[in-house]
Amino acid sequence: MSGAGAPQTESLDASGLALTIIAASWHEQVMDGLLDGALRAAQDAGIGAPRVIRVPGTFELPVAASRLAGSSDALVALGVVIRGGTPHFDYVCQGATSGLTEVSVRTGVPVGFGVLTCDNERQALDRAGLAASGDFPGSVEDKGYEATHAALNTALILRSTR
Repeated sequence: MSGAGAPQTESLDASGLALTIIAASWHEQVMDGLLDGALRAAQDAGIGAPRVIRVPGTFELPVAASRLAGSSDALVALGVVIRGGTPHFDYVCQGATSGLTEVSVRTGVPVGFGVLTCDNERQALDRAGLAASGDFPGSVEDKGYEATHAALNTALILRSTR
Protein backbone atom coordinates (compact mmCIF):
# COMPACT_ATOMS: atom_id res chain seq x y z
CA MET A 1 0.00 0.00 0.00
CA SER A 2 1.30 3.44 -0.93
CA GLY A 3 0.01 5.37 2.10
CA ALA A 4 3.24 5.04 4.11
CA GLY A 5 4.87 8.38 4.81
CA ALA A 6 1.76 10.50 4.24
CA PRO A 7 1.60 13.65 6.37
CA GLN A 8 -1.04 14.00 9.05
CA THR A 9 -3.98 16.04 7.78
CA GLU A 10 -4.40 19.00 10.09
CA SER A 11 -7.67 20.82 10.46
CA LEU A 12 -8.25 23.59 7.89
CA ASP A 13 -10.54 26.59 7.79
CA ALA A 14 -11.15 27.09 4.09
CA SER A 15 -14.65 28.49 4.52
CA GLY A 16 -13.98 31.49 2.28
CA LEU A 17 -12.67 29.49 -0.67
CA ALA A 18 -14.51 28.52 -3.85
CA LEU A 19 -13.92 24.81 -4.45
CA THR A 20 -14.78 22.87 -7.58
CA ILE A 21 -14.61 19.08 -7.66
CA ILE A 22 -14.42 17.51 -11.11
CA ALA A 23 -15.14 13.78 -11.15
CA ALA A 24 -14.98 11.23 -13.93
CA SER A 25 -17.81 8.74 -14.41
CA TRP A 26 -16.04 5.43 -15.16
CA HIS A 27 -15.87 2.79 -12.37
CA GLU A 28 -18.90 3.98 -10.44
CA GLN A 29 -18.16 2.35 -7.07
CA VAL A 30 -14.62 3.73 -6.95
CA MET A 31 -15.74 7.16 -8.13
CA ASP A 32 -18.55 7.29 -5.56
CA GLY A 33 -15.98 6.64 -2.83
CA LEU A 34 -13.56 9.27 -4.14
CA LEU A 35 -16.32 11.84 -4.45
CA ASP A 36 -17.66 11.07 -0.95
CA GLY A 37 -14.15 11.54 0.46
CA ALA A 38 -13.74 14.86 -1.37
CA LEU A 39 -17.08 16.11 -0.08
CA ARG A 40 -16.19 15.07 3.50
CA ALA A 41 -12.88 16.94 3.26
CA ALA A 42 -14.66 20.04 1.96
CA GLN A 43 -17.18 19.88 4.80
CA ASP A 44 -14.42 19.34 7.39
CA ALA A 45 -12.71 22.48 6.03
CA GLY A 46 -15.87 24.58 6.28
CA ILE A 47 -17.05 24.40 2.67
CA GLY A 48 -20.65 23.26 2.80
CA ALA A 49 -21.53 23.01 -0.88
CA PRO A 50 -18.63 22.85 -3.31
CA ARG A 51 -19.46 22.86 -6.99
CA VAL A 52 -19.38 19.29 -8.37
CA ILE A 53 -18.98 18.68 -12.10
CA ARG A 54 -19.09 15.21 -13.67
CA VAL A 55 -17.22 14.47 -16.90
CA PRO A 56 -17.26 11.27 -18.96
CA GLY A 57 -13.79 10.01 -18.10
CA THR A 58 -10.37 10.75 -16.66
CA PHE A 59 -9.04 12.06 -19.99
CA GLU A 60 -11.63 14.86 -19.88
CA LEU A 61 -10.52 16.16 -16.45
CA PRO A 62 -7.88 18.64 -17.73
CA VAL A 63 -10.15 20.49 -20.16
CA ALA A 64 -12.84 20.85 -17.49
CA ALA A 65 -10.22 22.02 -14.97
CA SER A 66 -8.91 24.55 -17.44
CA ARG A 67 -12.37 26.02 -18.01
CA LEU A 68 -13.31 26.07 -14.32
CA ALA A 69 -10.04 27.40 -12.88
CA GLY A 70 -11.05 31.02 -13.40
CA SER A 71 -13.99 30.72 -11.02
CA SER A 72 -12.34 28.57 -8.35
CA ASP A 73 -9.76 29.06 -5.62
CA ALA A 74 -9.02 25.33 -5.68
CA LEU A 75 -9.90 22.42 -7.93
CA VAL A 76 -9.97 18.71 -7.25
CA ALA A 77 -9.74 16.23 -10.12
CA LEU A 78 -11.03 12.72 -9.37
CA GLY A 79 -10.67 9.78 -11.71
CA VAL A 80 -9.53 6.21 -12.00
CA VAL A 81 -7.70 4.39 -14.75
CA ILE A 82 -7.26 0.63 -14.45
CA ARG A 83 -4.58 -1.05 -16.55
CA GLY A 84 -5.84 -3.23 -19.37
CA GLY A 85 -4.14 -5.19 -22.10
CA THR A 86 -3.32 -2.23 -24.37
CA PRO A 87 -1.22 0.95 -24.13
CA HIS A 88 -4.44 2.98 -23.68
CA PHE A 89 -3.74 3.07 -19.91
CA ASP A 90 -0.42 4.82 -20.46
CA TYR A 91 -1.88 7.44 -22.79
CA VAL A 92 -4.81 8.31 -20.54
CA CYS A 93 -2.64 8.48 -17.41
CA GLN A 94 0.01 10.64 -19.10
CA GLY A 95 -2.59 12.94 -20.68
CA ALA A 96 -4.49 13.47 -17.45
CA THR A 97 -1.35 14.00 -15.37
CA SER A 98 0.29 16.40 -17.82
CA GLY A 99 -2.94 18.26 -18.48
CA LEU A 100 -3.82 18.78 -14.82
CA THR A 101 -0.27 19.87 -14.01
CA GLU A 102 -0.35 22.35 -16.88
CA VAL A 103 -3.67 23.81 -15.69
CA SER A 104 -2.36 24.31 -12.17
CA VAL A 105 0.92 25.91 -13.22
CA ARG A 106 -0.64 28.10 -15.94
CA THR A 107 -3.51 29.39 -13.81
CA GLY A 108 -1.97 29.39 -10.34
CA VAL A 109 -5.01 27.52 -9.05
CA PRO A 110 -4.12 24.41 -7.02
CA VAL A 111 -5.42 21.16 -8.49
CA GLY A 112 -5.80 18.29 -6.05
CA PHE A 113 -4.71 15.18 -7.93
CA GLY A 114 -7.21 12.47 -7.01
CA VAL A 115 -6.59 10.31 -10.07
CA LEU A 116 -6.00 6.67 -9.25
CA THR A 117 -3.75 4.84 -11.70
CA CYS A 118 -4.05 1.19 -10.75
CA ASP A 119 -3.04 -2.19 -12.09
CA ASN A 120 -6.36 -3.76 -11.08
CA GLU A 121 -9.75 -3.01 -9.58
CA ARG A 122 -8.72 -4.19 -6.10
CA GLN A 123 -6.01 -1.50 -5.94
CA ALA A 124 -8.58 1.14 -6.89
CA LEU A 125 -11.07 -0.08 -4.27
CA ASP A 126 -8.30 -0.07 -1.63
CA ARG A 127 -7.68 3.65 -2.28
CA ALA A 128 -11.25 4.88 -2.80
CA GLY A 129 -12.15 5.65 0.82
CA LEU A 130 -14.96 3.12 0.88
CA ALA A 131 -14.27 2.00 4.46
CA ALA A 132 -15.82 5.25 5.73
CA SER A 133 -19.19 4.23 4.28
CA GLY A 134 -18.77 0.57 5.19
CA ASP A 135 -18.99 -0.44 1.52
CA PHE A 136 -15.49 -1.93 1.35
CA PRO A 137 -13.79 -2.35 4.74
CA GLY A 138 -10.40 -3.06 3.13
CA SER A 139 -10.36 0.41 1.59
CA VAL A 140 -7.70 1.81 3.93
CA GLU A 141 -6.78 4.90 1.92
CA ASP A 142 -9.04 7.84 1.08
CA LYS A 143 -7.51 9.57 -1.93
CA GLY A 144 -10.55 11.79 -2.56
CA TYR A 145 -10.22 13.23 0.93
CA GLU A 146 -6.44 13.57 0.61
CA ALA A 147 -6.58 15.32 -2.78
CA THR A 148 -9.18 17.81 -1.53
CA HIS A 149 -7.28 18.54 1.65
CA ALA A 150 -4.08 19.10 -0.36
CA ALA A 151 -5.77 21.48 -2.82
CA LEU A 152 -7.42 23.52 -0.06
CA ASN A 153 -4.27 23.63 2.04
CA THR A 154 -2.25 24.83 -0.96
CA ALA A 155 -4.87 27.47 -1.79
CA LEU A 156 -4.68 28.78 1.79
CA ILE A 157 -0.87 28.83 1.67
CA LEU A 158 -0.92 30.73 -1.64
CA ARG A 159 -3.49 33.18 -0.31
CA SER A 160 -1.25 33.93 2.68
CA THR A 161 1.67 34.83 0.37
CA ARG A 162 -0.21 37.61 -1.50
